[in-house]
Amino acid sequence: MELRKIFFGLAFSGVIFMSDIAMAQVQPPQEPDDIALNTDAFQDSFYEALKQKGIENYDRAVISLEKCLQLQPNNPVIFFELGKNYLKLKQYAKAYEYFDKAAQLDPKNRWYLQGMYDVCYETKDYNKAITIVEKLIPFKADYREDLLSLYMTTQQFDKALDLINQLNDEIGKSEIRDNYKAQILQDAKYQGPEKANLIAQIKKNPKEESNYISLIFLYSESNQEEKAMEVAKQLEKEIPTSDWAQVSLFKFHLNNGEGDAAVKAMNQVLESKKIDGKIKHRILNEFLIFAIDKPQYDAALEKAIGYFSNDNTVEVPKELGKFYQNKKMWDKAARYYAIQLDNHPDDVEAAMLLLQAYTEKGDFSALATKADGLLELFPLQPQFYYYSGLAHNQRKEFKKAKDALEAGLEYLVGDTDLEINMNIQLGEAYNGLGDQKKKEQYFLKAEKLIQQQKKK
Repeated sequence: MELRKIFFGLAFSGVIFMSDIAMAQVQPPQEPDDIALNTDAFQDSFYEALKQKGIENYDRAVISLEKCLQLQPNNPVIFFELGKNYLKLKQYAKAYEYFDKAAQLDPKNRWYLQGMYDVCYETKDYNKAITIVEKLIPFKADYREDLLSLYMTTQQFDKALDLINQLNDEIGKSEIRDNYKAQILQDAKYQGPEKANLIAQIKKNPKEESNYISLIFLYSESNQEEKAMEVAKQLEKEIPTSDWAQVSLFKFHLNNGEGDAAVKAMNQVLESKKIDGKIKHRILNEFLIFAIDKPQYDAALEKAIGYFSNDNTVEVPKELGKFYQNKKMWDKAARYYAIQLDNHPDDVEAAMLLLQAYTEKGDFSALATKADGLLELFPLQPQFYYYSGLAHNQRKEFKKAKDALEAGLEYLVGDTDLEINMNIQLGEAYNGLGDQKKKEQYFLKAEKLIQQQKKK
């Protein structure tokens, strides 16, 4: 977490600044020659200090600065430079002491306070850093972001939340502040004040969509669904084009059995480019559960699936197929596996699932057509030969079944279950062809493999 902003200045500028102050120091009356000697000695030592600091000889820089301090003991620039060198030497107590002395001599110079802030950051003394940053804010309002980070680090979440809302109101929201707020609001004790803040913000600016969304989320998180719905309806009234209003209204319509209204809300959400994909998937899943025993919504469900055709994160048609397969609703499972293959013809898993769905529903005509077509695309997949043989056997096309199954055995490696089933189907094919000898041969092979499996 970045807790501070580090500011740099040109070393030469510092020299000029120092020289001006040095020349302005009130000195006791001296002879002209003494003044010249003192000024020359001071400048020589100071330039030497800058040179040594520039080549990272910080201890030598300190020696030169101490000579300067003997000549001008009340010069804040010298204390500041000593602080910087001691900070580089990681002698933090001395660094802080010298920055503090500089700030006492010149309270209007924010760089001296910044030096103290740097020490607190390095030593992780964040509570002391808060005190210093509060003094820096009058110099530059950007330090409020540093203060917010410090409040988060020290877990002063009530102060952090107040400051977040203040900054959001004055300069607009930011991603990091949104993340801070989300972290704070995980604790329910801060949700009440935030709800009040959001209600006030909505009254102040009823066309700001994000405040409604945040308030709906908080009400939903605290199981205040009725209030969440009220806010969603208010959002829809104030901003009729709001897609986010439909996210909440969709759930409201489902809970009330208002299927047509839910479909309308769902379609608006799925079309939206503002709504996150995870929310869209959740809405589709909720509608699927609602519509599973309502065939009048099949067309709406298929339209909804179409919105995910270019979504590579989740293969929605295949997942829907699996959902219906688990319910043993083979017609619908086959329909969605077919849609998946239309979108992704190289999806071998979806192809296997579709062939199994055709088998379970007893549609051997579709099974034969699909399996034979897949063999042209995937001639090395023995499972497709099996489904082709099975389908042709059921259609009493025994010659086609035999040819497919015998070809498939050539590609079979290490799948005993499939080998058993292919031998059984070959036995059925030869039985249909009237070759009893071959029939018994393949049935015996299958039986032998079954017995071998039992021994393992």
